[in-house]
Amino acid sequence: QVQLVESGGGLVQPGGSLRLSCAASESINSINVMGWYRQAPGKQRELVAVIISDGSTNYADSVKGRFTISRDNAKNTVYLQMNSLKPEDTAVYYCNAERAGVLGWNKYWGLGTQVTVSS
Repeated sequence: QVQLVESGGGLVQPGGSLRLSCAASESINSINVMGWYRQAPGKQRELVAVIISDGSTNYADSVKGRFTISRDNAKNTVYLQMNSLKPEDTAVYYCNAERAGVLGWNKYWGLGTQVTVSS
Protein backbone atom coordinates (compact mmCIF):
# COMPACT_ATOMS: atom_id res chain seq x y z
CA GLN A 1 0.00 0.00 0.00
CA VAL A 2 1.58 3.25 -1.15
CA GLN A 3 0.72 6.34 0.88
CA LEU A 4 0.86 9.69 -0.86
CA VAL A 5 1.01 13.07 0.87
CA GLU A 6 0.51 16.27 -1.09
CA SER A 7 1.76 19.69 -0.04
CA GLY A 8 2.32 23.13 -1.49
CA GLY A 9 -1.21 24.28 -2.15
CA GLY A 10 -2.52 27.67 -1.17
CA LEU A 11 -3.93 30.98 -2.32
CA VAL A 12 -2.23 32.73 -5.21
CA GLN A 13 -3.09 35.64 -7.47
CA PRO A 14 -3.78 35.15 -11.17
CA GLY A 15 -0.49 34.95 -13.05
CA GLY A 16 1.31 33.59 -10.02
CA SER A 17 3.08 30.29 -9.44
CA LEU A 18 2.93 27.37 -7.04
CA ARG A 19 4.85 24.12 -6.74
CA LEU A 20 3.02 21.08 -5.47
CA SER A 21 4.87 18.13 -3.97
CA CYS A 22 3.75 14.55 -3.55
CA ALA A 23 5.79 12.44 -1.16
CA ALA A 24 5.41 8.67 -1.39
CA SER A 25 5.80 6.32 1.56
CA GLU A 26 8.07 4.01 -0.39
CA SER A 27 10.41 4.01 -3.35
CA ILE A 28 8.75 5.27 -6.51
CA ASN A 29 11.20 3.36 -8.69
CA SER A 30 8.67 0.54 -8.89
CA ILE A 31 5.73 2.81 -9.64
CA ASN A 32 4.92 2.85 -13.33
CA VAL A 33 2.88 6.03 -13.51
CA MET A 34 2.59 9.01 -11.22
CA GLY A 35 0.32 11.90 -11.86
CA TRP A 36 -1.69 14.87 -10.71
CA TYR A 37 -5.44 15.18 -11.00
CA ARG A 38 -7.74 17.99 -9.90
CA GLN A 39 -11.34 18.41 -8.97
CA ALA A 40 -13.15 21.73 -8.93
CA PRO A 41 -16.45 22.20 -7.05
CA GLY A 42 -19.32 20.61 -8.95
CA LYS A 43 -17.01 19.03 -11.51
CA GLN A 44 -15.53 15.61 -12.08
CA ARG A 45 -11.94 14.82 -11.24
CA GLU A 46 -9.74 15.38 -14.28
CA LEU A 47 -6.23 14.52 -15.32
CA VAL A 48 -3.71 17.34 -15.11
CA ALA A 49 -0.38 15.66 -15.84
CA VAL A 50 1.29 12.27 -15.66
CA ILE A 51 4.86 11.09 -15.73
CA ILE A 52 5.87 7.58 -16.68
CA SER A 53 8.77 5.65 -15.19
CA ASP A 54 10.81 6.28 -18.35
CA GLY A 55 10.42 10.00 -17.82
CA SER A 56 7.88 10.67 -20.53
CA THR A 57 5.08 13.08 -19.66
CA ASN A 58 1.58 13.95 -20.75
CA TYR A 59 -0.52 17.01 -19.97
CA ALA A 60 -4.09 18.14 -20.22
CA ASP A 61 -4.50 20.67 -23.03
CA SER A 62 -5.63 23.30 -20.53
CA VAL A 63 -2.27 23.29 -18.72
CA LYS A 64 0.21 22.65 -21.53
CA GLY A 65 2.97 25.21 -21.54
CA ARG A 66 2.12 26.38 -18.02
CA PHE A 67 2.53 23.30 -15.81
CA THR A 68 5.50 20.95 -15.54
CA ILE A 69 5.52 17.55 -13.84
CA SER A 70 8.74 15.99 -12.63
CA ARG A 71 9.86 13.18 -10.36
CA ASP A 72 12.82 12.77 -8.03
CA ASN A 73 13.27 9.06 -7.47
CA ALA A 74 15.92 9.64 -4.81
CA LYS A 75 13.43 11.62 -2.72
CA ASN A 76 10.41 9.49 -3.65
CA THR A 77 8.67 12.70 -4.64
CA VAL A 78 6.74 14.00 -7.62
CA TYR A 79 6.34 17.70 -8.27
CA LEU A 80 3.94 19.87 -10.22
CA GLN A 81 5.28 23.30 -11.07
CA MET A 82 2.37 25.56 -11.93
CA ASN A 83 3.02 28.90 -13.62
CA SER A 84 0.74 31.56 -15.07
CA LEU A 85 -2.07 30.36 -12.88
CA LYS A 86 -5.65 31.22 -13.81
CA PRO A 87 -8.82 31.34 -11.71
CA GLU A 88 -10.04 28.25 -13.57
CA ASP A 89 -7.09 26.31 -12.12
CA THR A 90 -8.78 26.55 -8.72
CA ALA A 91 -9.39 23.01 -7.46
CA VAL A 92 -8.28 20.34 -5.06
CA TYR A 93 -5.21 18.70 -6.55
CA TYR A 94 -4.67 15.00 -5.96
CA CYS A 95 -1.56 12.91 -6.38
CA ASN A 96 -1.98 9.53 -8.03
CA ALA A 97 0.28 6.50 -8.32
CA GLU A 98 -0.33 3.43 -10.45
CA ARG A 99 1.67 0.24 -10.30
CA ALA A 100 1.21 -2.85 -12.43
CA GLY A 101 0.48 -5.97 -10.43
CA VAL A 102 -0.17 -9.62 -11.12
CA LEU A 103 -3.93 -9.10 -11.10
CA GLY A 104 -3.95 -5.72 -12.77
CA TRP A 105 -3.17 -2.11 -11.93
CA ASN A 106 -3.00 -0.96 -8.33
CA LYS A 107 -4.01 2.65 -7.92
CA TYR A 108 -3.29 4.93 -4.98
CA TRP A 109 -4.47 8.45 -4.11
CA GLY A 110 -3.44 11.18 -1.75
CA LEU A 111 -5.93 13.25 0.25
CA GLY A 112 -5.43 16.33 -1.89
CA THR A 113 -4.25 19.90 -1.49
CA GLN A 114 -6.33 22.98 -2.20
CA VAL A 115 -5.19 25.47 -4.82
CA THR A 116 -7.10 28.74 -5.04
CA VAL A 117 -6.32 31.31 -7.71
CA SER A 118 -7.99 34.60 -6.93
CA SER A 119 -7.27 38.29 -6.68
